[in-house]
Amino acid sequence: MSTESNIIVPDGFTLHTENTSRILLESNQAFLNPVQEFNRDTSVACIRVWSEELNRAKEEKWRKLQEKKANKQKDGAAKKRKGALSCFIRGILWKLMKRSVVETDDAQKAKEPSTGEGIDNTTAEISPHSVKPPEVCILLNNPVLPAIHEVKQPYKFVLLEALSATGLRSIRYAKEIPLLKHVIANDLSPSATAAMKRNIDLNDLGPAADAPSEGKVRINEGDACTLMYSHREEKNRVDVVDLDPYGTAAPFIDAAVHFSNYGGVPAKAEYCHEAALRLVLHTLSTSATRYGRYIEPLASLSIDFYVRIFVRVKTSPLEVKKALTKTSAYYICSTCQSSYEQPLGRVVEKPSAAGNVNYLFKIQNGPGVTEKCPECDSTLHMAGPMWSGPLHDTGFVTKVLEHLEANQDKYGTAVRMRGMLTVAQEELHVPFYFTPAKLASFFHCTTPALEDVASALLHAGHKISRSHACPGSLKTTATREVVHSIFRSWIKRNPVKMENVSENSPTRRLLAKEPGFEANFKRHPDSVTPSGKMKLVRYQENPTSHWGPGTKAVGGSKRKRAKDDI
Repeated sequence: MSTESNIIVPDGFTLHTENTSRILLESNQAFLNPVQEFNRDTSVACIRVWSEELNRAKEEKWRKLQEKKANKQKDGAAKKRKGALSCFIRGILWKLMKRSVVETDDAQKAKEPSTGEGIDNTTAEISPHSVKPPEVCILLNNPVLPAIHEVKQPYKFVLLEALSATGLRSIRYAKEIPLLKHVIANDLSPSATAAMKRNIDLNDLGPAADAPSEGKVRINEGDACTLMYSHREEKNRVDVVDLDPYGTAAPFIDAAVHFSNYGGVPAKAEYCHEAALRLVLHTLSTSATRYGRYIEPLASLSIDFYVRIFVRVKTSPLEVKKALTKTSAYYICSTCQSSYEQPLGRVVEKPSAAGNVNYLFKIQNGPGVTEKCPECDSTLHMAGPMWSGPLHDTGFVTKVLEHLEANQDKYGTAVRMRGMLTVAQEELHVPFYFTPAKLASFFHCTTPALEDVASALLHAGHKISRSHACPGSLKTTATREVVHSIFRSWIKRNPVKMENVSENSPTRRLLAKEPGFEANFKRHPDSVTPSGKMKLVRYQENPTSHWGPGTKAVGGSKRKRAKDDI
């Protein structure tokens, strides 16, 4: 047994510190990969910014409701004041009329002898029943009750981490996100939940003695899908679901948002990492539409050997129908990797005479390409269906960067986070990226500099950006035909040695075509993107030798078959 920073570390355990959280690790038990700190830092930052934006939206909605109530109260008060003023005037008239009656009566009495019968019926006739006594005019002095100034309490959200392992991620959420109400930390493995309890108590996040069910991190031992389905009813719904499995997330997605791995065929091309993001987004979108909901990708990141995706799930029948227009299959050339999009649907907007917009949803015609690749006459393969809409919400990524800039000391991987998120912020909302080196290999030519290709695209009137998913990559609004024309123009300046190209090679078919235009390789001022000028750490370098995914934790979650079951 040892002591580290006033924490007693039992024998057989090691103390792991990450940011403000500390956990005890036991060998061969719950799984933890220290390299995943970047993953956890990014998750904390994105969920924290999301929670602040959600709270801001709720405050704005509440403020508008209060303004509406105040205006309604103001209108009511004005009506009351108007009524009170009318009442006051009637009271004055009543007094004047009464005084006139009394004076008339006194004059009459002076002329006639008293009969002893009091005042005659003249007073009753002159005092109309419609005139109320002046006492009711008290309303004029206090027309409305004083306004009560209410203060909107911040919205606290609930997060469910379906696969918690050591509980480190849940602990960090509880300690680092101010608007978090509590976390439900789940794992199927008894050893993992035991580790979670130990680590939650170590960080003082467990339940109090007088409130055993009200801890900031609440442990659940059970199947992840069963737990998520148990929160399906609206009254039991959580605000955030965090899925970080060892391996594919496919078995959990339907339960999280109420074929093959992700309901589509992957792309066998250099842009496979982006295709992976789009396949997962397609699966999320498909699962959401099944329940009348739709997704808005906030940030979709390809990191090292995995993907990390943040989506907002909302409800709207119209947007559910529009999801079809953000889904496409792709014909991909088996040689030059050119991609040709085939949307599954399209929407036609028809404005009405009243100024409203009617949406007509139709099936997309197809295919939009011939049997063979138009560029090199090679076989086309199918990929998808996959998400064809934006990967990121640029505004959301910008807010995460602003948060990171103000809190760099709170994230151990802030430098890399800033680099990757800055590239994601600039990224064009088009599929897919390419690298000049890969395209040069198809043409058997020398590789042009990245800035040369970017300049030629910009001079041709197209937009360019980098991709966060691959170093040395470019995304552009240009078609692959335009990109190939730029390479053919480059080859005219830097000829290919044809003796090194076999007669039956697809390269000869690529080189046989003339460029569609003469590319301008003069350095364009925007050829280097803003992130490139900032010298950011945009792509991860291997932190250790033989680095990669760790071995899967052995938690004893599988039930051993009894003899009676055989």
